[in-house]
Amino acid sequence: MVCLGNICRSPMADGLLRKKVVSEGLDVEVDSAGTAAYHVGNPPDKRMQATAKSMGCPIDMLRARQFVVSDFDRFDRIFVMDESNRTNVLSLARDEKDESKVEMLLNLSHPNQDLEVPDPYYGGDQGFIDVYNMIDEATDVLIDQLKK
Repeated sequence: MVCLGNICRSPMADGLLRKKVVSEGLDVEVDSAGTAAYHVGNPPDKRMQATAKSMGCPIDMLRARQFVVSDFDRFDRIFVMDESNRTNVLSLARDEKDESKVEMLLNLSHPNQDLEVPDPYYGGDQGFIDVYNMIDEATDVLIDQLKK
């Protein structure tokens, strides 16, 4: 799961997917990263932590890290939150195999629409709830795919 700073959208997606993977008993590695190094080592944004906790999915244990080229080797699928993230991740791809791993997260729940998960950082509390709901829906689809 990849967003810009790895403190709002991607840790929420990371936490939700981890919770669902455990609940389903799946053997899947889940992680998140940011395309920028602004917040490396920091916990998720307090507002996203509060939203996640209120929804029964605490993410306060996560720490931001930056996306690196070796993530293409470590992961089969790389989900980005918006077009800017996709561009940044693809700029690190070494070949078509790397490129083929990069997907817009909301294409899971809204196929081929390339919808973006909006960054709630500069908005109000409702933006964090809206992002949670979008990610929850997309990760449900991903869990269904992983179970098959």
